[in-house]
Amino acid sequence: MSRPPVALTIAGSDPSGGAGIQADLKTFSALGAFGTSVITALTAQSTVGVTGVHVVPPEFVAQQLDTLVADVRIDAVKIGMLADAAVAAAVGRFLEAHRPPIVVLDPVMVATSGDRLLADDAVEAVRALLPLASVITPNLGEAAVLLDGPVAGDVDEMLAQAAALRGLGAERVLLKGGHLDDVTAVDVLAEPTGSTLLKAPRIPTRNTHGTGCTLSSALAALRPQRDTWLDTARDAKAWLTEALRHADELQIGHGHGPVHHFHALWTH
Repeated sequence: MSRPPVALTIAGSDPSGGAGIQADLKTFSALGAFGTSVITALTAQSTVGVTGVHVVPPEFVAQQLDTLVADVRIDAVKIGMLADAAVAAAVGRFLEAHRPPIVVLDPVMVATSGDRLLADDAVEAVRALLPLASVITPNLGEAAVLLDGPVAGDVDEMLAQAAALRGLGAERVLLKGGHLDDVTAVDVLAEPTGSTLLKAPRIPTRNTHGTGCTLSSALAALRPQRDTWLDTARDAKAWLTEALRHADELQIGHGHGPVHHFHALWTH
């Protein structure tokens, strides 16, 4: 029996289980990868909102990373909430030193509830990580912040912004346009060889907590198991669409509930 791919999530913790480290580990497990984790921040968070953030000291983030990779072979890394510039810099030093084969960078800035998850002075530190990533997965708002420009209003503007992000050093960009259209969820995958539109039906649910974390983790879990990034992105998007389709079955919390990471595995 061949060993499963080992995926590492570097992100913040979500006590409600729908986003952050918890969502990442659920996604890895659902998609056949063994999950490992390094925590960058503790949040006081629920489906309703974020009431507090406790940032892990960057030296201890680095210690977690160094201790882990000294023992465990990592096939893919997903990076989520980095909280502040010092933590982002520590993660950058790790990437430069170890050069993981697959790096998915989700530039987490704002929670589904609208609460800020990245300090204002950390945006430049996140920009510095773009050349170290195999793919970055911003939503429309995050792309606008990274580019210091307006939010894309249509697919043509998404294509232009994805290209502009590649111009900042990102090897690939999966620009998520889920909020652009009420009928179709359109993403743009921009690669060195060109751009592809990825389309799926928009699922009418308010239970979307952790969708960004979940998609980026799906990319990290699936890339070692797929031949190309395009195959990976298509399969990850299709899986997330079904996780959204089944999200209302969970009935977790009173706000934006989580997607159903185990929709294909649970029978009740």
